[in-house]
Amino acid sequence: MSIPSRAVGETSGEAMRETRVSAEPTEQRGRGEETPAYQGLPEKPSPLLLKAGILLKAGTSAAVILCLAMTLVHVLLVFLHVAPPNPLSQQYSRQVNAWVFPLFEQNWRLFAPDPESVNRQVSARTLHTTPDGRVRVSGWFDLSAVDNSAVEHHAFPSHTAQNTLRRAWSSYLETHGADDRPRSERALMIQKYLTNIATDRIAAHRGGTFESVQLRVITVPIAAPAGPAAPGGAGPAAAPKPAETRYLPWWKVTSHGN
Repeated sequence: MSIPSRAVGETSGEAMRETRVSAEPTEQRGRGEETPAYQGLPEKPSPLLLKAGILLKAGTSAAVILCLAMTLVHVLLVFLHVAPPNPLSQQYSRQVNAWVFPLFEQNWRLFAPDPESVNRQVSARTLHTTPDGRVRVSGWFDLSAVDNSAVEHHAFPSHTAQNTLRRAWSSYLETHGADDRPRSERALMIQKYLTNIATDRIAAHRGGTFESVQLRVITVPIAAPAGPAAPGGAGPAAAPKPAETRYLPWWKVTSHGN
């Protein structure tokens, strides 16, 4: 049986084309062209990157867990502080007070506000003993004026500028008697807190060297409004109360300016 010549020609033509195609890469490599690299193969990360990723995940998880734990502890301690007296709050009152005061103090004045009925000017002065034994006392520095300047002409004044000094002095009045002697751990803490406020503000605005600080509080009652008008004229005006000045003892502080 004979094979048609046309079929033999087509078969030989296809064989020649396959030979040329298979020879092209060899010719290209011979001309110095690079063979294309494989695409899509993932690069294996180095052990250092793997270790850094594991440490980052572990650190993030630990930070989240720590924040959640601190939040739960804070909420629990504040709840024990504001809740009615109970065996649990009484048993751990020392730990609760140490956490809450003076930064996280809570009260119910939001629902029954007690507005200020007096204006107070809190001032402080410092004492420094020179190496030759001479004692130098500075002039009075108005601490209240620092808060007033930070609040006036500000649409959104800072909460600390409005309440830090005011609440510190209110807490001092609640915990100290007329003789200015602390009779509890909280009273001693409030005294130190008030002293630190005065010391930090004097050091920031005045500088200088000092070892003791004294506070002076001038209390000026706010005059009551005049009474209702009488038929014959205006009602009698309330007599203004005199201002009260209170000098606190000299308190030793950490030496500043040395």
